[in-house]
Amino acid sequence: MTSGIPPARWIARATFGVALVLLCIWVLWPFIPALTWAAVLAIATWPLRERIVESGFSSSATGVVLTLCLAVLAALPFALFGAEIARETEAIADVIGQARHGQLEAPAWLSALPIAGSYATDWWHAHFTTPENAGHLLGGSQSARALQLGREAGLWVIRRFVVFGFTLLTLMFLYKDGPHLAADAERLALRIFGSAAKRYGRYGIKAVQATVNGLVFVALGEGLVLALGYIVFRVPHPVLFGAATAVLAIIPFGAPVVLAVASLTLVTASRLAAGFLLFAIGAVLIVIVDHTVRPALIGGSIRLPFFWALLGVFGGLEAFGIVGLFLGPAIMAVALTVWREALEPAETARSA
Repeated sequence: MTSGIPPARWIARATFGVALVLLCIWVLWPFIPALTWAAVLAIATWPLRERIVESGFSSSATGVVLTLCLAVLAALPFALFGAEIARETEAIADVIGQARHGQLEAPAWLSALPIAGSYATDWWHAHFTTPENAGHLLGGSQSARALQLGREAGLWVIRRFVVFGFTLLTLMFLYKDGPHLAADAERLALRIFGSAAKRYGRYGIKAVQATVNGLVFVALGEGLVLALGYIVFRVPHPVLFGAATAVLAIIPFGAPVVLAVASLTLVTASRLAAGFLLFAIGAVLIVIVDHTVRPALIGGSIRLPFFWALLGVFGGLEAFGIVGLFLGPAIMAVALTVWREALEPAETARSA
């Protein structure tokens, strides 16, 4: 109990504080993802923000410039992919039209598949080379389902844009007033948890920065190396595939999807050996990087063992979604710090 405050009044204050926090969470719940992303981005780029401010820029100007730069960096890959999809729309529509009219012939590589080649070719001819079967396969119910999926995808994209907009707005506010907000949060944490709060906060911030750096740099490295592989194996649009690999490699199991699509383009061009070899080499590289290099980079700078760094990355993704990639290692780092400090008195007593 705090001195000078009656127990009943202290309980009432604590109850009111907890209720107020819960109400704030309830009100802000739709914006929690945007607020979390903004906090992660601000922590990861804070050293850059500090250097810009020290060079003479005001905090407001720095916030605007950094926010715009991050917005462009985030939107550029999607603009690139959207333009490429728009260019290929006519070809895709042509293929769908051929399939609807039963004029889509089986590709040459299908019959060359081991064991299942003849069965796959027979199935293709049965479903796509006669107008009746093709019309049934791609008929009205499937079209309605596809239209419904398209609407749901459109709503999902709109929601993501709204979250992205609020993330940028919050990020600009954090760049501008972050030092004051951090100072207030530190004073509150010291008052509630004591001197250990500052140490835990420092470990959490360092863990987020290490995770962002590890994920981003590893993803860029994977994208660069696999882009060279796409060029060597003469995959169509190797730069686009390399950029997609670099973007999706931030997410565990994202890079293999792009690798599989790139390999499939070689298979559809009747280059079976090249497609399977590209996928095998790329898969081995991705497994090694994702399960050794990435956790080592993340855990090395924050004294987080390999196993716990790996659990933090994958467990955070499972628990919180993509933003959990950055929150998971931070939570594990703070938890391990608390664990080590809790064991120190016992170890000191045993040594004495």
